Amino acid sequence: MGNLLYLIAVVLIIAWLVGFFAYSAGGIIHILLVLAIISVLVRLIKGDKV
Repeated sequence: MGNLLYLIAVVLIIAWLVGFFAYSAGGIIHILLVLAIISVLVRLIKGDKV
């Protein structure tokens, strides 16, 4: 389950970068970035190893 959380975070960060540089989609891109950062922080706090 931890690998899935990490994968989702990476996909959201990539989607944010693509959206930030390619399109002007507004607030949804920043929501994706916040969700990705929260996912990574939760993983780091839990101390799961890859």
